[in-house]
This record gives sequence, C-alpha cells and structure tokens, in this order.
Amino acid sequence: MSEPACPPIRIGQGYDIHALVPGRRLVLGGVTIEHTLGLLGHSDADALLHAITDAVLGAGALGDIGSWFPDSDPAHAGADSAILLARACDGLREAGYGLQNVDATVIAQTPRLRDHIEQMRENIARACGIEVGQVNVKGKTAERLGALGRQEGIAAQAVVLATRIAPPAQDR
Repeated sequence: MSEPACPPIRIGQGYDIHALVPGRRLVLGGVTIEHTLGLLGHSDADALLHAITDAVLGAGALGDIGSWFPDSDPAHAGADSAILLARACDGLREAGYGLQNVDATVIAQTPRLRDHIEQMRENIARACGIEVGQVNVKGKTAERLGALGRQEGIAAQAVVLATRIAPPAQDR
C-alpha cells in the first residue's frame, strides 16, 4: 500500500517546561534575561525555543526534540537552542514544508517579558529563516497558581503553521 499524499497544510504544537534554579542563567527566546534564577536543563534550557522546536518537528511529522537532540548526548550539553531550532526548520524544509507562522506563549510568574519580546521575535525569525512579522510571542503569568505561579519553573507553548513547498527530499 502506498503512502497517502501529504496535505498542503500542516499544524504543529509544542510544549516545554523547565525548573527555575539558582546558579543558571535565564534564557528565553534566545535572550538572556537578568533574573535571580535560571532554567535547569541539559542545553541552555530555553523553554520557549524548545516548545517551538517541538511544534516545527510536529508539523513535519518528524518526531520530537528528544529524538533529534537527546539529553543523553554530551554533544548537546549547554547547546544554544536557537541552533537546535534552526536544524529542526531545516528538517521541515527537507520534508517539503515551509514555515508560515509561529505563535508562542511563555507562562512565567516572573520576570516580566514585555521588554524582551521584540528581541525574542527577531531571534526566532532568524533561527527559522522567516520574517519577524511571521512570529508572535506572548507572556502570561500563572496568576500565582501552581508550580509556575510559585516561581518553581517556566513553561512555554507554541503552535506553527507549515505549507507544502516541494515534495519530500526522498521523493525528489
């Protein structure tokens, strides 16, 4: 039986969460933010870029960030998550899809993100090879509820839209 034709439009969804701990720098959307705590993780622990990376991989039916960049691989220790996102976007293009937009939300009680949003959008657009106008980032608090509200961690959610640009690389 042959594979069904790939649809012209794909949606990918991503989510990530990391604990806030002392002694680490806080990186979100490729921006280092002054804060008393940072995110714990194998790479730079950029929860926003990790959520977007998972959304990109999901849109291409390419697995997830853990299968592409396992935390058991020492090569990814301290990795710049923008580089990982760029590699995922390359994989999406190789699968025959182009990224049309990114919409992401960071859930953090503190710090306030308003002053960093534009730089995050620029960093994400650059990593994805798209225009800044195709990227939206929002900051939300957890209204002091749960682990995020108690400032124990930061979470991010992302959704992307991708459209067919070419047959997958293996079909060319």
